[in-house]
Amino acid sequence: MTHQAAVYRGDKTFSIEQVEGSAPGPDEVQIDVAYCGICGTDLHIYLGHMDGRVGFERTIGHEMSGVIGAVGENVKDLKPGQHIVVRPLDHCGDCPACNAGHEHVCHNLKFIGIDSHGAFQQKWNVPAHTIHVLPDDLDLSHAALIEPLAVAVHDVNRGKVAPGEDVLVIGGGPIGMLVAMAARDAGANVTISEINENRLAFAEKIGFATMNPKTVDVAKEIHAATGGKGADVVFEVSGSQPGVDLMTAAAATRGRIVMVAIHASKPNIDMFQFFWRELDLLGARVYRPEDYDKAMALIAKGVVDCGAFITDIQGLSDIEAAFKSLTENPNAMKSMIRISEEN
Repeated sequence: MTHQAAVYRGDKTFSIEQVEGSAPGPDEVQIDVAYCGICGTDLHIYLGHMDGRVGFERTIGHEMSGVIGAVGENVKDLKPGQHIVVRPLDHCGDCPACNAGHEHVCHNLKFIGIDSHGAFQQKWNVPAHTIHVLPDDLDLSHAALIEPLAVAVHDVNRGKVAPGEDVLVIGGGPIGMLVAMAARDAGANVTISEINENRLAFAEKIGFATMNPKTVDVAKEIHAATGGKGADVVFEVSGSQPGVDLMTAAAATRGRIVMVAIHASKPNIDMFQFFWRELDLLGARVYRPEDYDKAMALIAKGVVDCGAFITDIQGLSDIEAAFKSLTENPNAMKSMIRISEEN
């Protein structure tokens, strides 16, 4: 049976095609995809930055929600009709990282939706171990925010954010804003540094203190606002050299800096500050299963105003226009594609 899929063909183009589907394998689940958000990595693919990895025959997408349509013969704990999301990581199970219990940073990790076909299609087969079951009453469009929120939850866990701590988030894009929300839920006093006026307005509307490094010296203001201490935890989410400069300048003595953004080129880091103030630098990559569970709980209790966070929802046939709009108008928080017309 055929179904619709958006196939990346290079040169900022997607082809909406009828593709031949297959039954799920013995350890797989077939999903009727409901919604899929457009991720920053998807934008990099659209812009041609990852053609060597992705190629020109791939259906991408991973920030999704859907309903189980069929299960493979070995799958016993899942059944058709369940509302689900996918944690799109396929680990090898036998490398030093996997053997140490760090499957999410497996040496041979395959990111589903980048290294293999993803969720911008109506029917999608994935390994059963990637499935997280949702409450039936959770809006499936809201559930498609669980994957990026799980990134933020993992970042906040890596930063060991504690109640009452002062947190600076550098970069108020979708992930930065979710990091701020997760840190606030953990009890921190959060400030967002961002240069986009629309994103600053969004952050202020949902109750965050903000600073624009174009108009103020953010490091100086953070130290002033904290009695000369600085930020206990800094999240670098901008992917920019000015953001990297700020992260060390704004950090408190023995502060923790979490590198969230993927930098296109190696940034210059002021290593002297690590010696001078005994700073900790922490990497953060994707998420663990418990981060997904926490993200699901945060969505369920309304930590994220999903209705405000989802800027627009468009149909699968409009996917190319949606990507084009995001590259030309970076004010959106989350653009989402409705995969099934039934939702």
